[in-house]
Amino acid sequence: MMNWITPDWPAPANIHAVTTLRRGGVSQGAYGCFNLAEHVGDNSEHVASNRQMLREELKLTDEPKWLNQTHSTDIVCADQLTGLVDADASYTDKKQCVCVVLTADCLPILLCDTQGVSVAAIHGGWRGLLNGILENSIAQLPKTELMAWLGPAIGPQCFEVGAEVRQAFVNKHAMFAEAFILQKNAQYLADIYLIARLILNQAGVEKIYGGNFCTVTEAERFFSYRREGQTGRMATLIWKA
Repeated sequence: MMNWITPDWPAPANIHAVTTLRRGGVSQGAYGCFNLAEHVGDNSEHVASNRQMLREELKLTDEPKWLNQTHSTDIVCADQLTGLVDADASYTDKKQCVCVVLTADCLPILLCDTQGVSVAAIHGGWRGLLNGILENSIAQLPKTELMAWLGPAIGPQCFEVGAEVRQAFVNKHAMFAEAFILQKNAQYLADIYLIARLILNQAGVEKIYGGNFCTVTEAERFFSYRREGQTGRMATLIWKA
């Protein structure tokens, strides 16, 4: 039996969303147990079994719209996909079409409008956030009030980056300076949750929920690439009924 987190946010009743946990699947070794990614070196039959379990337990009528994530700023319309495409976000206004992203430290972000018309799932690595993946995603949704949920990602006490990363964000906007704390080793601790919140706020999204996880320190629940190197991926999904 798979395990998952249900977002704690006031989304309309027709909006459904989950983030899977690492427990409950059939993958073994470094990928144990509920790895949903095909690209990380896991046994393909195990991944297929885990994905089938995902569909069955969530009662999904169709396969989620998996993406080949490349830390880009590309967003695609999920209901128009016919195969695996390079993109880091997807959106839809069609019922039972499941948007999904895979993560193991990067930030999964879910969006929906308050009327329950459209949904989006975004893979928020620092490069994508810096270059505009969130802004691109928001631009595809209705020009009405939106809400966001920030799923499990690397926490602000674990995300160490170089000065060049901080400078790139500050060059984009001075407001990002508060998301970085200088360490004695001249590196910075970055708060990817705060970065996403600042971008969302600037784009007019004020209803923001989640953001209280840490994939690195919560080893029993989450895969973490930074902690383990070779590891699986969780899935964060959203769809409308």
